This record gives sequence, C-alpha cells and structure tokens, in this order.
Amino acid sequence: MSDPADSFYKLIEGRHSVRRFKGTPVVEGVLKRILAAGIHAPSAHNRQPWRFVVLRALEARERLARRMGERLREDLERDGLEPAAIERDVERSYARISGAPVVVVVCMDQETMDEYPDPARRQAEFLMGVQGVAMAGQNILLAAHAEGLGGCWICAPLFVPNLVRDELGLPQSWSPQGLILLGYPADPGKARGRKRLGEVTLWK
Repeated sequence: MSDPADSFYKLIEGRHSVRRFKGTPVVEGVLKRILAAGIHAPSAHNRQPWRFVVLRALEARERLARRMGERLREDLERDGLEPAAIERDVERSYARISGAPVVVVVCMDQETMDEYPDPARRQAEFLMGVQGVAMAGQNILLAAHAEGLGGCWICAPLFVPNLVRDELGLPQSWSPQGLILLGYPADPGKARGRKRLGEVTLWK
C-alpha cells in the first residue's frame, strides 16, 4: 500500500506550469471537482473571498484575449519596445488565453473583508484577501494536476482589472487577481529549477 504522504509530496513535486493544450474538452464533472478544491483553501476570518468565473466558450476566451492583447500592445508601445517584439508578446498572450479549453478568472470579492478607518489596516485586510485567493488558486492547480490536466497561473489581470471586470460584466467589488489556464497538456512541458531549502529558510 502506498504511503498517502509520499503520494501527496510526489503530486506537489510533479506539478509545473503547462501553457499548451490539446483541444480535448474538460468534462463538467471534472471541472467542478477541481473548482471545489479551491473553496477548501484557508482564508482570513474564514471570509472565503474567492470568486471564480469559468470561461469555456471559445468566443468568450477569444474576446477577453483580444481586449487584453490590445491593452498589452498599448503598454509596450509606451515602454518603447520594438514593434516586432511587441507583436510577438501580444500574439503569445492571445494564443495562450484563447487556446486553453478552460480559463478560470480568479477574483477577490472585496465586500467580504472587514473595513477599517485607517490605511494601514485597510491594506492589511486587502492583502489577507489576496492571500486567500492565491491559496484557492494553488488548490485548483494541484487538483488539476491530480486529474491529469495541465494548468498555468497568469497574473495579467492585475494590470487591467477594470478591463477584465467590464468585459465579463463582474460586480464592482470583484477584483480580478489572475487567470488559470486549464486543459489536457499538448506536451509534458518543462519543470523549472527550484532553489534549495537551505537558500530560502532561516531557522531560529
């Protein structure tokens, strides 16, 4: 009998970002199991601030990818990048978002968090919400890997939250934090190197 802890660690170590997918659809039952893993993440005050917007229709994914690409192009032009380099970045972004069978827009509902009169505590409360949403996203990525799917977290919505909110018709209190691309991998992808535990740990 396999050791559950050993299986868990192997699952974590085996997960890495996948950005290219087969056209095989993800059945709704599998997708719901994956999303359900997200809602079991911890959160400050147990406010569960995560909100998931699931884009399965190609038209919806393409429209969001196109609008985000247009904004990316504008930003890179202001940065003074070469036109060819800009188009490569825009095309890569569009292909990744539109090419994933499922895109989950992960948001934080700011109305779930406490309100404070001073900026310091308001900022701390905001960050607590962000932390909860990020942990929900990690659960989703691990669950997807356990189901044989590939996934990738993209932070691009942080640069264009109003655009994403407007395009998807989201409530004003929903703050888009990231996109999770999901699908069956078109190739195994490439695991990235990790720093050794000793490089990132301080023992006291």
